[in-house]
Amino acid sequence: MTEKNKILVVDDEEDILSLVKMRLEANGYEVITAQDGQEGLNIAKSIKPDLIVLDLMLPKMDGYKVCRILKFDSRYKDIPIILFTARSREEDKKTGFVTGADAYITKPFEPQVLLESIKKLLSKKHDEKA
Repeated sequence: MTEKNKILVVDDEEDILSLVKMRLEANGYEVITAQDGQEGLNIAKSIKPDLIVLDLMLPKMDGYKVCRILKFDSRYKDIPIILFTARSREEDKKTGFVTGADAYITKPFEPQVLLESIKKLLSKKHDEKA
């Protein structure tokens, strides 16, 4: 049996966190959650997940900063990061990609869009490893 992909979901909204966790687990992923930027960063560094779904507006440290710290560290830069946020302005998206995000999904979100984005980024990551 293949090992499940580990996905870290960082969001301070309890209902969104449990909804995303439930949806991802139903699709065969192992899900770890965090509710603030600092906790998310610490978990990411300790477990090195296969992918991170990261909210922008977080307590303690915002998603942009978490993304930048991980993407500018050679040990974690290959972890795909999906910014997952209610901020839908063009400049928010631009900032997201400048900080190193691999994808940008706005809330409210379509679960299928999130799943497809995760699948695409993980297969791209596995292709690069091969």
